[in-house]
Amino acid sequence: MTAHETRLRVRYAETDQMGLVYYANYFVWMEVGRAEYCRAAGIVYRDLELETGLYLAVAGAQCRYLAPARYDEEIAVHTTIGSANRRMIEFQYEIRRGQDLLATGSTRHIFLNRNMKPESLPERYWPAFGIPIRDRT
Repeated sequence: MTAHETRLRVRYAETDQMGLVYYANYFVWMEVGRAEYCRAAGIVYRDLELETGLYLAVAGAQCRYLAPARYDEEIAVHTTIGSANRRMIEFQYEIRRGQDLLATGSTRHIFLNRNMKPESLPERYWPAFGIPIRDRT
C-alpha cells in the first residue's frame, strides 16, 4: 500500500479561543492517520504489540502549519511512508480541507522491545510497511 486517506470532522474541543484548531491536535490527527494506514495495510497496532512484543516509539515529529482548520470542517489526513527499514519507519502526512493544504508533517518511529531496546521488525510485517524482502537466493 502506498497511501491512505482518513477523513475527520473538527470537533469543538479541538479549537482554541480564536476558533482555530489548537496546534497540538494536528499531531493527534497524524496518529489517527498512521493507525488507519496500518489497519488498511492489514496491521492492527495492538495485535502487533501482542504478537511481537514490539512497540513503535516516536523518535521525532514535525509539523508545518500552512492554514488554519476550524470547528466542524471536514479534513483529510493523507498518510504515506517516507522511508522504512527493519528498525525504523517514517510516516509523512498532508492534512487538507478539500483542495486546501493545511499542514504537512512527519513522524519517525523506531521499533523497541518490551525492555525499550531497539529491535528488528519481523519479516512478515515488512510488505505492509514497504520494506523490501531480502533476496533468498
